[in-house]
Amino acid sequence: MAKNKKVGWNGFSLKPRKEMPAGLWMACSACQQMLYRKTVEENLSVCPECGYHFRVDAPTRVRQLVDEGSFEEIAADLASSDPLNFTWEDKAYKDRIQFDPEKSDSHEALLTGKAFIKGRGVVLAAMDFNFLGGSMGMVVGEKFCRGVDLAIEQKLPFLVVCCSGGARMHEGLVSLAQMAKTSAALARLDEMGGLYISLLTDPTTGGVAASFAMLGDIIIAEPQALVGFAGPRVIQETIKIELPEGFQRSEFLLDHGFIDMIVKRRDLRSEIARLIDYCGK
Repeated sequence: MAKNKKVGWNGFSLKPRKEMPAGLWMACSACQQMLYRKTVEENLSVCPECGYHFRVDAPTRVRQLVDEGSFEEIAADLASSDPLNFTWEDKAYKDRIQFDPEKSDSHEALLTGKAFIKGRGVVLAAMDFNFLGGSMGMVVGEKFCRGVDLAIEQKLPFLVVCCSGGARMHEGLVSLAQMAKTSAALARLDEMGGLYISLLTDPTTGGVAASFAMLGDIIIAEPQALVGFAGPRVIQETIKIELPEGFQRSEFLLDHGFIDMIVKRRDLRSEIARLIDYCGK
């Protein structure tokens, strides 16, 4: 027998053990079931056991929504600067701007362009939580407004997928000004008779929720999405009362008239196309 060859209890030689490739399995954040990652991805990043909708980045969202190969990005050259020379806890904003694209493959928190959804032309802006928590800075505001301008120019519906922690604190008042800027752009779209569809995903909070997210002619939400200005824990600690079950989730907002409908991810393409047809846009 060869020297140093491993032998099992029955005298047969043992083959080297194959290591399990990393990342094949994932745990559902809601039901805690272990899921085969490829199965989840094929199910549009929705848990096949409990229906929990995982967060997806902007490029993935675009692929899920639009007709294959139809997306044409605009304003791709815009990039954030550091207007306040911001540093917090020894972490410089300019370093975060460089680090997040390496981590997420996204160069900003908003991806904007023109596309088709089941043959219907749209201007689509999709937020990316992987880039600084989907926060809204001056580049997000500018990309949003350029999307509105394109929708007005080509008489197309404007669809925004919201997923954000709010205004970008690194840019201070420059960031807060984007709330007014984006709202004013939507007012121009409305004056021109345009259609604005807002799709709220988990989470939609802070300055985004307090501006363009809740201004849609039609407001759709994915199931169980967190939507609100301040988070439930902040509110509960501030007012010192027990909040209702499911507070600030999509279902709670639908029951109280804040949104128009809840649509599962697998049905979004068909529902958005139907709404565009219904509104005659």
